[in-house]
Amino acid sequence: MMNKPSGMNNFLARFQLQMPLAGCPPSGGRHAAVLVPIVNRPQPGLLLTRRATSLRQHAGQVAFPGGMQDDSDAGLLDTALREAEEEIALMRHQVRIIGCLPAVSSASGFLVTPFLAIIPPDLPLHASQQEVDAIFEIPLQQALDTARYGALTVHHRGQLRQVWCSYFDQHLIWGMTAGIIRQLSLQVSATRDF
Repeated sequence: MMNKPSGMNNFLARFQLQMPLAGCPPSGGRHAAVLVPIVNRPQPGLLLTRRATSLRQHAGQVAFPGGMQDDSDAGLLDTALREAEEEIALMRHQVRIIGCLPAVSSASGFLVTPFLAIIPPDLPLHASQQEVDAIFEIPLQQALDTARYGALTVHHRGQLRQVWCSYFDQHLIWGMTAGIIRQLSLQVSATRDF
């Protein structure tokens, strides 16, 4: 009798990613990157943050660790790793990058590349007081349930845009973050058993 694969192994076996191209950002425009951390547990989790309410942009929103590419960054992957260190004290040596999702356009005019990473459970993460109010985890199986996401049409800067939204406990997940999670879900096969 064969043993059932672990939740993480099953997730990885069902997911096909674009491999990140070191130092090769998409062309044109302003660039940013986020880290999409999957916590390696028997039942994997998806790590998210709630941005500080004192921030000028996207205050209080649920987000992945990440931000704008600096001139000193070696590439977009370096941007995502640097921002994760700054925002939640997730050190580079604790992260195993397994690929990236297609870049998405943010409402603020950035082309954002999401990098998918596996991280160990129960790390001593600490939120940067200037940038992050909370760090929390959603069971991956719940996060990747496309039925949890609803489309909402918003009027932004003179244009109608469709955004995705969902709730987890008291957290509203919407916009680019919800769109990234939904895209991740679409890349996993219909049977989610992890």
